[in-house]
Amino acid sequence: MSPRQSGGRSAVISLEGVRKTYATGAVSVEALRGIDIEISAGEYVAIIGPSGSGKSTLMHILGCLDVPTEGRYELAGRDVSDLEESELALIRNREIGFVFQQFNLLADSTALRNVALPLVYAGVPAAEREERARRALERVGLADRADHRPGELSGGQQQRVAVARALVSEPSLILADEPTGNLDSVSTEDVLGLFRELHDAGRTIVLITHDHEVAEVADRVITLRDGLVTEAATAGAIA
Repeated sequence: MSPRQSGGRSAVISLEGVRKTYATGAVSVEALRGIDIEISAGEYVAIIGPSGSGKSTLMHILGCLDVPTEGRYELAGRDVSDLEESELALIRNREIGFVFQQFNLLADSTALRNVALPLVYAGVPAAEREERARRALERVGLADRADHRPGELSGGQQQRVAVARALVSEPSLILADEPTGNLDSVSTEDVLGLFRELHDAGRTIVLITHDHEVAEVADRVITLRDGLVTEAATAGAIA
C-alpha cells in the first residue's frame, strides 16, 4: 500500500480510531479513547497535553514501542497495528529516529560510538558505521566532540549527540519525547533550533511535550486530554 495523500503530501502517520487499554488486575484503564491523527511528510507537529492525557501512550504507539488495543496505525502507508515484535523492531531501527528527555547515552562510550549504536544493531560494517556517525555528528555541529564521553559534554551537547544518533539511520520520522525537559533555557533554544534546521531540510518531526512554549516552535499543535484529541491547530492559535 502506498502512503495516502494529505494536503498534497503523503501521510507519514495515520491513526484511525486508536484505543489503548491497560489491565491491572480487575481494573482496566483506557489511556487512549479513539484517536484520529494524520501527519504529512515534512510536517513539524507538536503533541501537547497535561500529565495523564495519554501523551506517553501515544508516543509509544507512534514509535512502534507498543501497539493499539483497537484501531489502525499506518506508518508511511504500512499498517503496523498488528505486527510481530521482530517486525516492529526493524521499523524502529530503520524508519524512526528517537530523541528522549534522558538522552539515553552510554556513559563509557564516546559520542561517536553512541551515535553509531543503531548501525551496530542494523549490521552495518564498522568502517561504514564510523563514517556515517561522523557525518551525523557534523550535521549537529559536534564533529570536534566525537571522542568525548557524555560526562565531558554539556546537557545541550549531549542532546545533540542524541539527535545525531536519531539521524544516523536516515529515518523518515524523528520522534522527540520531551527533548528539552532536562535542559536549561539556553540549551533548549539550541536544541529547538536544531530541530527547526532538520525540519527545514525536509525531515518529518513529531515533538511530544507538556510545555506550551516548546510546542509553539512547531507548525501544528495537537492537544490531548483524557485520551482524546481536543484541539488541533496551527502553532500560535492555541490559547
